[in-house]
Amino acid sequence: MKKITLLLVLLTSSLALRAMDASISFATFRSAQYAYVEVYLYLVGRTATFRPVQDSLQQAAVEVLIVFTQQDNIVKFDKYTLHSPLTINWIDFLDLKRYALPEGTYELSVQLQDAHQPDNIREYTATVTLHFPEEQLQQSDIQLLAAFAKTDVGNPFVKNGFLLEPLPQHFYAKNASTLSFYNELYDVDKWLTEDFVVSYAIQKQENGTLQTVAIGHKRLSPQRVIPLLIQMDISQLESGNYSLSVEVRNRAKEVLSRKTVAFQRSNPYLQRYEPLDLANVDLSKEFVSRLSAEELQFNLRALTPKLPPNDVALVDAYLKTKNLEAQRMYLFSFWSQQRPNQPEAAFLRYNEVARAVDTKFHSGFRYGFETDRGYIFLKYGAPDDIDFREDEPSAPPYEIWSYNEFPATKQNNVRFIFYNPSLAPGDFQLLHTDVIGELNNPQWELQLYRSAPNEINGSPFDSTNMNDNFHRSARRIFRDN
Repeated sequence: MKKITLLLVLLTSSLALRAMDASISFATFRSAQYAYVEVYLYLVGRTATFRPVQDSLQQAAVEVLIVFTQQDNIVKFDKYTLHSPLTINWIDFLDLKRYALPEGTYELSVQLQDAHQPDNIREYTATVTLHFPEEQLQQSDIQLLAAFAKTDVGNPFVKNGFLLEPLPQHFYAKNASTLSFYNELYDVDKWLTEDFVVSYAIQKQENGTLQTVAIGHKRLSPQRVIPLLIQMDISQLESGNYSLSVEVRNRAKEVLSRKTVAFQRSNPYLQRYEPLDLANVDLSKEFVSRLSAEELQFNLRALTPKLPPNDVALVDAYLKTKNLEAQRMYLFSFWSQQRPNQPEAAFLRYNEVARAVDTKFHSGFRYGFETDRGYIFLKYGAPDDIDFREDEPSAPPYEIWSYNEFPATKQNNVRFIFYNPSLAPGDFQLLHTDVIGELNNPQWELQLYRSAPNEINGSPFDSTNMNDNFHRSARRIFRDN
């Protein structure tokens, strides 16, 4: 997505209004019938003129002229009046327009004129290219989002059941902790017949070089159209200029398509942080004061995968003595260290994940995050791929989790294998992993297929694998997935 940043200009006359401040961005997409461009307008309310309309309400009006040209010939134009919502005080307001165009390169010009202050005018120009080559996998531009929400209401801002609010000026202010973006992939099933990976990365632009500071992956199955709606944590990104890239790769990790978009980040608190003096904290004014004894227990136990080893016994002691004040202080201090400026936001996000993990992996009388799978999920995050098997004759049900990137130990392509020897619902135990510092069991394959002792490859005392068998897939999946 391209962007034109509008500078705030003060008119020399003291009686004149502040010049109109707005943000314009656009993104190109493709439907089954045609290519089109979406133009996003964001008007800063304080720089427009609001006039009384009814009762105590007022409204602003802006005349909008949008023109697409090629070689000085007008290809498409649109002229309309954009009204703000009715309001008591001025507010910011936005608009979205879609224009179907033949593929090619166009000059886009936009003129905004305050309907109540005709000399308050701003004009913008940019180059727009619609290009979706049939000889390769196709990808839309990246749309950065200020917010999104699931909805079933019809609206120009709705795509695939989500209300998508564009991000003005591609700028993340100091209170932003998450980057959200929308992207579409086209005709994937034409070019791929097996699962593939979408990689998305944030790179910092500094002194003419790019440094990757955040990365994520998503495994998908081929379809004709694939919408991507993804969030990334930017709470620890320092102020500066960045770019976001989205790449489509096949199983051989070859890049089939790539899009990028630039953005800016302001995070002044990150540099100014000083350790919190807990002795002077009034817990009665913090979020932990609103938690019940049951909620405190849940959230402290959910921290176990994240705790330093020495703190596990300490938290257990707080829970056993039922010292609610100590529990609140520990919980608050933990999240204050994780997110000095927004401890409650960090707590709420983790609490949401912990409750989802509890529901997904709940087994017996344990919380879901106290099972092996739940513990690993909370400690290291969601795996990039899960291979579940329950129909191998000589093995109980098992799962193999794969992580493409593993920052915790700086490894790549690591795996965990869990199995369910008791066959009780959800009772999966960690059997083996190649992650440094976690359970390493050289004879895991013998333990998994222990119901077939006659098929051990060698002596059961020193062998580490079973004979190959059509119904024995674990070693191959663990090695090659």
